[in-house]
Amino acid sequence: QLQLEESGGGLVQAGGSLRLLCVASERTFSYATMGWFRQAPGKEREFVAGISWSGSNTSYADFVKGRFTISRDNAKNRVYLQMNSLKPEDTAVYYCAADRNGVMVRTTPVAYTAWGQGTQVTVSS
Repeated sequence: QLQLEESGGGLVQAGGSLRLLCVASERTFSYATMGWFRQAPGKEREFVAGISWSGSNTSYADFVKGRFTISRDNAKNRVYLQMNSLKPEDTAVYYCAADRNGVMVRTTPVAYTAWGQGTQVTVSS
């Protein structure tokens, strides 16, 4: 069973930066497409960014393009989300997820079968 744990969330001012970290329990995660999702109160969980198993392909939601960068280090069982120019509307619980069946990055939450417990990101105005 693949387990994921996120960290790096916190409280920042608008315009600030955070770097989220996702650590996988197994090296087999290296062959999974990884994604970051977020969920704000009263809203559905939404796709933020994704990266293929090799790291050669990335995908971003329109609302984070140019601000967020997803990356991975398979040798260290890690996935990162660098978040710059944060906005109050970025406030949400951020989740790391693994899609063991996907080759290309998929954006629907149901495609991802392993999830972390989430880390809170709060951006003050």
